[in-house]
Parts: sequence; structure tokens; C-alpha cells
Amino acid sequence: MNSPGAHQTVSPQLIEVNARLWMNRVRKTLPQTNLDSIPDAQWKSLAENGFDMVWLMGVWQRSPAARRLAMEYAHRGNDFKQALPGWTDADITGSPYAIFDYVPDSSLGSPDLAAVKAAVNRAGMRLILDFVPNHVAVDNPWVVSNPDWFVPALPTELAHHPEWYFSNANGLMLAHGRDPNYPPWTDTAQVNFYSPGLREAFAAELLKMTELADGVRCDMAMLGINEIFDGVWGKHIKNTRPAPEFWPEIISRVKLKRPDFVFIAEAYWGFEQKLIDFGFDFAYDMDSYKLLRYSDAGKIKARLVESAHVLPHLAHFIENHDEQRALTAFGRERSKAAAVIISTLPGLRFFHDGQLDGKQVKMPVQLVREPDEAADPEIRTFYERLLKINSAPVFRSGRWQMERVSPASKGDNSFENLLAWSWIDDGDPGLVVVNYSGSPARGWLTSPPQPCAEGRVLYQDELNDRSYIRERSELNDRGLYVALEAWGAHVFRISA
Repeated sequence: MNSPGAHQTVSPQLIEVNARLWMNRVRKTLPQTNLDSIPDAQWKSLAENGFDMVWLMGVWQRSPAARRLAMEYAHRGNDFKQALPGWTDADITGSPYAIFDYVPDSSLGSPDLAAVKAAVNRAGMRLILDFVPNHVAVDNPWVVSNPDWFVPALPTELAHHPEWYFSNANGLMLAHGRDPNYPPWTDTAQVNFYSPGLREAFAAELLKMTELADGVRCDMAMLGINEIFDGVWGKHIKNTRPAPEFWPEIISRVKLKRPDFVFIAEAYWGFEQKLIDFGFDFAYDMDSYKLLRYSDAGKIKARLVESAHVLPHLAHFIENHDEQRALTAFGRERSKAAAVIISTLPGLRFFHDGQLDGKQVKMPVQLVREPDEAADPEIRTFYERLLKINSAPVFRSGRWQMERVSPASKGDNSFENLLAWSWIDDGDPGLVVVNYSGSPARGWLTSPPQPCAEGRVLYQDELNDRSYIRERSELNDRGLYVALEAWGAHVFRISA
């Protein structure tokens, strides 16, 4: 076929699970259960949904100082009240991204993470944990024992932005962690990526994690790139910039010990390719998320064509703990169309705890109790079917390529809203067609995939449980005619 962007790839599926909330659910029926004593059946149920990786978000020891700040914020604002009406102080803990120490939190039963990893592996999945490189909690012991690992305050900056800084226990003024586009995270201390001691300490933590997990999701990974860090903090640390970049140095050391250890980058601002070049296996596909949420099929199609070479290394999602729930952000039908897209592209297919049930409450990460939300039966059935379909080998390790769509008739431009791609391996081909618009769309796939055998061709739409038989002569002459209602989708398996 003469189509753009053909790639041979393997595309795993990951589920992000809030460790503390999940443990609370398990303890409703098994009160004495700790994270390392969860029955194998619980892990197996995740694997049976088609997941290859489980990211246990928030297993590391929480900060007492971060908890105090979270409670102050909760009493001032409305976020916690909206998520959990009637919350109490007992429902609040420190942010999982203000880490006090890289040891398991006592709220999870101080679990043996090696035992957790073994259980996850027995279920046929890989265990992913958090690594937070840009900052630690303001009361992390390193802040006092090794203040040279952190960014010091500048007197001029301190005078203009006192809220950007804090005093450690010895009275030294240090910077809070910060994304340059937003106010600082006041429960954190900004690390100095140029400090050799800090790099050694982080390398030691990651090397320990190779025994406890199969990979890490690296929070705000782009902030560790030299050009970004220098732009934000260069004047604070002056001429201390090392020649090597942080990420290639640290990833290579970890992969020397364990080559299969997975690095996933939370990444923004177009630095995905650089982080992948630095050694990350996957980086967040934030550009596609924004297009799926706010834009149209034409721009999505252009994005897929232009980024086809990097798609196998991107983590595709429509929901995670930082974003609004998909059903709330996209609406019901658009969220289903977007889910078909992200779960049939090459790369890491990334889902969030509660997404499969159609939950709509976005939980602040400092809350350890969640509201009772009944599962949405229609959404649950949709995801059960979709995840079963895309677990087939053709949609995981086949050769992916975009398909061309032409007008159904003169003057009908609705075909521009159709997105189409195929997956081909040694068995029956797969074909995905999505109408990413709020109106009906029609068009011809000019070179649809076909099995090698002669005779008629069966297009079995496994998503909607319908089948279509087409004559091979028509397919060769005109292509495959497709008509979809607003936000509709086909996921075909094709056979003779």
C-alpha cells in the first residue's frame, strides 16, 4: 500500500492505579490486607483486562510538612470539597510528589515491594513506580544533610518573590520546586541537577528500584534537561553546569544493570523526542491529548502523519491523575472515539484507574478517601470490548500505517473527519476507522487492507458486533466505503 507512516512495533498497555485509594477499596472486604499481601486474583483481574503494566502511583513515604500544607490549602479552597464532600483532616495526606524518602509509605502496611513486584509479575504484568527527579519534600532529610544538592536563593529574587523560597532547619534559604510557567510547589525543594552528589544519590535510588520494580514513571522529566534547567535556575547556580546531560547519564547506568527497565517520561513543551533520544522508552503524548480534546480530525491526522516515526515511543492517554476525567473533559461519545484512537495507535496505551468505569470525579492526589461513584454500565461494557479487541497480536505487534480516505461523492467533505489506519501481521489484518466529529461522515478508503486469500472479503466490526461482506473487485477498483455517525468508530478484523 502507498500509505504514510508504516512501522513495526510492540504496543503495551498500562493502567495507573492510586495505591492508597486502591488499598482502601481492597480493605473494605479484606481489612488486614497490605500492599504486599493483596491476593493474586486482584492483580490477575488487571491483567485479564489487557494490561501489561501497572503503575502504582504514590507508594513512597509521604512528607509530614507536605501534609500540613495540604490541610491548610484544603481549608482555604474548594477543590477538596468538590471531590469529596464532608472530607475530614484524616482524609488528607502529603502529595505523592513531595517525597520524604524512597521507602514504602506506612499507610500501605510498609510493604515489601519486591514481594509486590513478584505478585504483579506472576499475573503477567510489569510493575511501574514513581521517580520524582525535579524536587523532594521540603522536610526530606537531604535538605539538611546535603544542602548543596539544592538550588539556593538569590537575595534579589528572594526580595521580589519570597514565596518561591523556604528556610531549611539550619536557616539556609532554598528554592521550592517550580515549573517556570506556574507558581512553585511550596511543599517541595528544588534539586540542583548539576550537583554530582545529587546525581549519585538519584542513581543509587534508581539502582535500588531495579530490584523492586520493572520501571519508573518520571515526574516532569523535561525539567531535568540542561537547557530548561539552566533557563530557570542558571543564575542561581552560575558556572556549575556539567558537560553531560542528567538523563542519558542516569538512564545508561540503570540500563547497564537492567536493560529491560522501563523509563516513562512525563513530558511537555515538545521535548518528547529529546527525552526519547536520551534513553526514555516512552514519553507523554501531550500534543495528541490536546488535539483530541480541543481540535478536529484534520489536525489530528496531520499530527499522526508528521509524528509517525516517534509514535511507538509515545504514551497515548485521554485521562490521568493530572487531567480531568475523560467523560467530563470530552463528553460521553467523544471520549469513546478518543479512547478508540489512543488504544489502537502504536506506542504505550495509557489508562487511568476509574476511567474504565466512567468515573467523573477528579481526585486531588492528597486525598486518601474517594467518593462512592457507581460504575457507568455503558462505559464499562465499551472498555471491556475495546481492551479485549486491542489485545489481539495484530494490534500490538503488527505493522501500523495510516490509510487514505477520499470523498464519498462530489462536494461531500465529511470524509475529512474520518481517521483510518491498519495493522498487518502474518494473520488477518486489522483496520480502524473513526469519525472524529459531531456530524455523520462518509468516505472511501482507497487502498483498504485485504487478506491474501481469494474470494469475498469479510470485514468483522468487533467493536459494534457487525459484519460486512465486500467483493474483492470493488475493493480493488474503488476501495472500502465507510459511513459513520457522529463520533462513531469501526475496529475491523478482516478475513476471506
